Amino acid sequence: MTAQVFDTEITETDGALIGPWRQPRQMLQSQTYDAHASIHDDATAQKLGFKGGTIEGPTHFSQFAPLGARLWGQVWFESGCLSAHYRSVCYEGEAVQAILSKPLPGTSHCQIQMVKRDGTEVLRGTASVGEPQAATALEARLGELKPLTDPVILRDVKVAQTSRRQAVRMAFDQIMGELYPFSLRQKLAVITETSPYYSGAGNPSANPWGRAIIPMEMLSVLFQYRSKDDPLPAKGPAVGLFADQEIRLVRGPLFVDEDYEVEREVVALSGSRRTESAWVKTRVFDKTNSVVATMLLNMATLKDSYAPYEEEYRRLYGDTAR
Repeated sequence: MTAQVFDTEITETDGALIGPWRQPRQMLQSQTYDAHASIHDDATAQKLGFKGGTIEGPTHFSQFAPLGARLWGQVWFESGCLSAHYRSVCYEGEAVQAILSKPLPGTSHCQIQMVKRDGTEVLRGTASVGEPQAATALEARLGELKPLTDPVILRDVKVAQTSRRQAVRMAFDQIMGELYPFSLRQKLAVITETSPYYSGAGNPSANPWGRAIIPMEMLSVLFQYRSKDDPLPAKGPAVGLFADQEIRLVRGPLFVDEDYEVEREVVALSGSRRTESAWVKTRVFDKTNSVVATMLLNMATLKDSYAPYEEEYRRLYGDTAR
């Protein structure tokens, strides 16, 4: 018999599963890319108008795991999908709550939401398992994008650009580089939802697979681990943030201390008044060359964080208002 998956207290209503209030920890204060600090650094974030260093979006995915496991059981860990649009930032010390609306009878697709105590929406999207029965939140969002016009930071990035394959692996005590300066073991010490499924390496009774599995929020870390070894030709230095993210397990779960390969493809470019965005689809392969997971990520780069933005815009496009 396998161990209990989570001991998370879940409130069930006629229409939803609701998790407890949690205060996620910020572990990216020392994150660097392009040789500078990120939006998770207090000083950098404050210069860009934020109150302080922000908590990385996929950290919130952990709070939905007990809800998915309650609703769908083991299949959640094998073919679960979270697809989310990040609506507002969260700071360490703020309490947030995960809400999963129950699917309609005969379907495996439902709405998700995370809120702060004052009602501020941190994210909204969809959760599902198995073969897609309807468009996920981000699949629908891709069809509604405002196209990127007059690009400056992303002017050399093209749709369909594809990276070379990269080998990735996550061990318990492996520091995951400058992008993620911590280990899985350190994350598990502060993760909002603990589970023997995550830490039961070597204990066949810990979960149905007899091996420790990687939490969904840490799949984002694994998939991005070597992204700077083959970066997009974006101009910089500039500061980016996760604006949309979808993680889908195809043949899950993914295991600790297992070899995988990742490949990234630019699938869309979009823009807003403040940002230029590259939407990148990551495909993850196991040793048999089968796709075991995918991630769709909208990395939105803040125009104001790129020092020569205005100068280069005028050089490229004249004085046309942007």
